[in-house]
Amino acid sequence: QLQLVESGGGLVQPGGSLTLSCVASGFNFPYYTIGWFRQAPGKEREGVSFISSTGYSTHYADSVKDRFTISKDNGQSTAYLQMDSLKPEDTGVYYCAKSTYMEWTINSSDFADWGQGTQVTVST
Repeated sequence: QLQLVESGGGLVQPGGSLTLSCVASGFNFPYYTIGWFRQAPGKEREGVSFISSTGYSTHYADSVKDRFTISKDNGQSTAYLQMDSLKPEDTGVYYCAKSTYMEWTINSSDFADWGQGTQVTVST
């Protein structure tokens, strides 16, 4: 059974850091693109960052570029999102997702398998 389980969210002050983890099981993790998405209250879900199957290719939304770093450990079937210099507008539920096909993609419609999400709140 395919599973994606996020962890690492929490409450942090502006300027702080968090590292999210996504532990995968039930599929051949090294062959798929992994994406991190977030949804703020009252807003649509947006793609935050993506990493290719090998980890060689990455993509970041403009809003998080130079502050977030995506990585993956194929041996541990785990993806990470290191978030630094956090801002209140980074608040939301963060989800990891697996691409449907074994190819590089940053198209949100190409992700059909999702974790349950982890809450990130940036506030004083």
